[in-house]
Amino acid sequence: MFDTPLRPSRRARLRPLFLTLAVSPWLLTGCEAPLNLQAVETQREQPLQRTDFFQAMAANTQLTVLAGNAGVILSSADNGASWQRLQLPTNASLIDLDYCPDQSFIALSFDNQIWHGSADATEWTAYPMPSSEQMMTAACAPDGSWWAAGGFSTWQVSDDQGASWQEDSLYEDAILTNLQFIDEEQAVMLGEFGLMFTSDDGGQSWEPAGSLPDEFYPHASHFNSLDQGWVGGLNGFIYHTRDGGESWQRQSTPTEVPIFGFINDAQGLFALGDNATVLGLEGQRWQALPTPDQPLYLRTGRMLPNQQLLVAGGRGLVLSVDLPKALAASTD
Repeated sequence: MFDTPLRPSRRARLRPLFLTLAVSPWLLTGCEAPLNLQAVETQREQPLQRTDFFQAMAANTQLTVLAGNAGVILSSADNGASWQRLQLPTNASLIDLDYCPDQSFIALSFDNQIWHGSADATEWTAYPMPSSEQMMTAACAPDGSWWAAGGFSTWQVSDDQGASWQEDSLYEDAILTNLQFIDEEQAVMLGEFGLMFTSDDGGQSWEPAGSLPDEFYPHASHFNSLDQGWVGGLNGFIYHTRDGGESWQRQSTPTEVPIFGFINDAQGLFALGDNATVLGLEGQRWQALPTPDQPLYLRTGRMLPNQQLLVAGGRGLVLSVDLPKALAASTD
């Protein structure tokens, strides 16, 4: 007769499982390396973040100021060598920026507010605009008045620094995308479907002034006068007019990426676009300036001393771009 092994009790069978469950958290905790957040915190303290998407730049005699998404403002007193970061109390993107004759700044946020910034860019106050139309572009006129323009060819103006607003429209079902005061009297507005309007009385009245070719949508524009100007948009297209928009000539560009901005200075005229593209105008042709190969847009910038451009765009991208000697000589 064979001896039959005693069958262990249920409690005896479960005891090893209880021991394993009790010991496992200790084993896991003991094997896990301490979490080091120092690198994360160090990155958060940097003024430039990869989450930044810069839309506009303006400079007075003291500072260069950058505006971007989620109410981010950056300022530099040393031509972009270092930056101070300021978070406005809003999550709305800042989509346009300008400086005023008194050296203060205005910024347009996507929730239809004008933010007025002090000359040192440390204090900002929001002023809501009354229009229900979406504003897309803003400018501070030479007389110090604040302007914004956008949907349904509507514009708003404040002569008392945001205390009150006047609203008017061209009654065209189109978005105004670009507004520029050339001087105290001359101003230009452009919009979708090729619309172009000009004023020779400081914005008191506006008149149609030709139209862009093929209902071209202008992402960016720059005018030296009511007669001469440039517009840029998709596919690397840049058009030039010498007769106030009555006729346009497409200029040769070495790129097919969208053009998002222009920089004009005594050194010349420059265009900014996708893929970190920077172009300089030489005669009637645009040539590419050397920039890092990055799949990020450039939208805004300014000329710096010593033949350099300071440009900014997506993912916190801020670059100093050297101006080639040949181009510099051609713009003298």
